[in-house]
Amino acid sequence: MSFVKTTDGTEIFYKDWGPKDARPIMFHHGWPLSSDDWDAQMLFFVEHGFRVIAHDRRGHGRSAQVTGGHDMDHYAADAFAVVEALNLRDVVHVGHSTGGGEVTRYVARHGEPSGRTAKAILVAAVPPLMLRTNANPEGLPIEVFDGFRAALAANRAQFFLDVPTGPFYGFNRDGVDVQQGVIRNWWRQGMKGSALAHYYGIKAFSETDQTEDLKAITVPTLVLHGEDDQIVPIADSAHKAIGLLRNGTLKTYPGFSHGMLTVNADVLNADILNFIKA
Repeated sequence: MSFVKTTDGTEIFYKDWGPKDARPIMFHHGWPLSSDDWDAQMLFFVEHGFRVIAHDRRGHGRSAQVTGGHDMDHYAADAFAVVEALNLRDVVHVGHSTGGGEVTRYVARHGEPSGRTAKAILVAAVPPLMLRTNANPEGLPIEVFDGFRAALAANRAQFFLDVPTGPFYGFNRDGVDVQQGVIRNWWRQGMKGSALAHYYGIKAFSETDQTEDLKAITVPTLVLHGEDDQIVPIADSAHKAIGLLRNGTLKTYPGFSHGMLTVNADVLNADILNFIKA
């Protein structure tokens, strides 16, 4: 297995498929998953001639289960460590959910200043801010995220069944084809990681205000969001994010869930490919 060691000594696992001289696409996964959540995209894009890279966030998947650094600053710096180690340039960064927050901070703090980023794609992403505050009255109340923490601490294994069985993929909607393999794969990825990283990661994805990050990004950025996203409400994220980006394009999908990258991979892959080629 391949690892990069960050400046604070954390070992970050990564995958690197395809020709080394091909256009690189780097994928950033959501909470509490791993780079395995990008299987449908990595297989698709490597077959289309791209070099595809994905890493496990610290404390997630096969990366080191460290005590500290479970915040957007470290997530972005860890991603930059992978980019530098592989000397990636002209990169397209694709982030889902919490990974979309990671991409947003990465591009604003590292990707554009280093000249290594070409485009960004935010899929069902958390920016600019999920938490309800005086400045963000439309956000979700802190009690929602306290409930996540309580459920995780009480019985992580059950919580990690309840989320994919219910709202994540929209399997709680009438008439939806419930895919047991997808549910089990979500659980497998989650349970591979650290309960501590997942617990602290809730604060990272819910309380990090990325308004200024979005304003700082100038590269072409595609924002994709399902209109039936029950995890990251579209009105609190995509609709606000597009108003802050200088060079953003918004595409929404009626009826699509938070996990649309998996259950609607054929549609999303085609749209991402078109944006990259444009």
